[in-house]
Amino acid sequence: MITRRLVLAGAAALALTASASADDWKAKYPELTFAVVPAENASGVTERWAPFVSYLSKELGVKVTLRIANDYAAVIEGQRAGNIHIASYGSASFARARLTGVKSDAFANDINADGSTGYYSVFFVKASSAYKKVDDLKGKNLGLVDPNSTSGNNVPRFELDKMGIHDADGYFSRVVFTGSHENAMLALSQGTVDVAANQWTSDDDSTLAQMLTKGMLKNADGSAMKKDDFRIIHKSAPIINGPYAYNSDLPEDAKAAIAKAFFDAPAKDKAAFDRLSDGQKKGFHPATTKDWEGTIELIRFVDALRKKKAS
Repeated sequence: MITRRLVLAGAAALALTASASADDWKAKYPELTFAVVPAENASGVTERWAPFVSYLSKELGVKVTLRIANDYAAVIEGQRAGNIHIASYGSASFARARLTGVKSDAFANDINADGSTGYYSVFFVKASSAYKKVDDLKGKNLGLVDPNSTSGNNVPRFELDKMGIHDADGYFSRVVFTGSHENAMLALSQGTVDVAANQWTSDDDSTLAQMLTKGMLKNADGSAMKKDDFRIIHKSAPIINGPYAYNSDLPEDAKAAIAKAFFDAPAKDKAAFDRLSDGQKKGFHPATTKDWEGTIELIRFVDALRKKKAS
């Protein structure tokens, strides 16, 4: 005879089995590494991401370690080797990873304050300069970010090509990679370059806005620079916000847990979530790798430009 006690015992056993099954991945992955492409200096990355990584550790029940990459390629190669399990990518670096066979799947990207999920690549100049358009900058110095940066290299070259500038290195006197979005703006503020490519979502949501808030940009007399000290002379078409991606080979239970932790973050740890963007983002938007197919085509185009120049 089936009794209530047997039914309850059976249900409890099933629940325990399901729980154990869901936790099986933790035995294989007692520690996960989360890497971030270098938009700012190492201390800035740590201050911005450490609270969120602590939140992930608590939610996932395994240690999550923040890895501060030296450059974009380090994140790509770390995921290729399986040493990085979760990554915050720029759109172009993710596209490069996929094009070169890295087993990485996108699962989310940021939602902006206005509900959109995109941003722009812009050319900044100092407002005190005479430069009003890109045509005014022939023979001047251009500051880029990193070969794998979306807004700091690939989209700028695409935009220049649309203007008829097919060889940026020949058009400008010097084209330099500064290593990070912050370094590009520092180079512009200090006069090392005359124009800098960078990312921009809104006046309050950009690398420039973050640096001004932290007082990182100074005039020659040591006074703090302001937003009005810079001018945007060109803005690209919208770019999809870069993805958060996990290793394709992770167990499905682990992937589901990671995605859930991200989507729950604004409610479960608002302070840690807001720290990521200085309160300029609303949450995480569910995404798939297919959402970056257009970016992959863009990278193929930029690669073709480079090969054409080399030949």
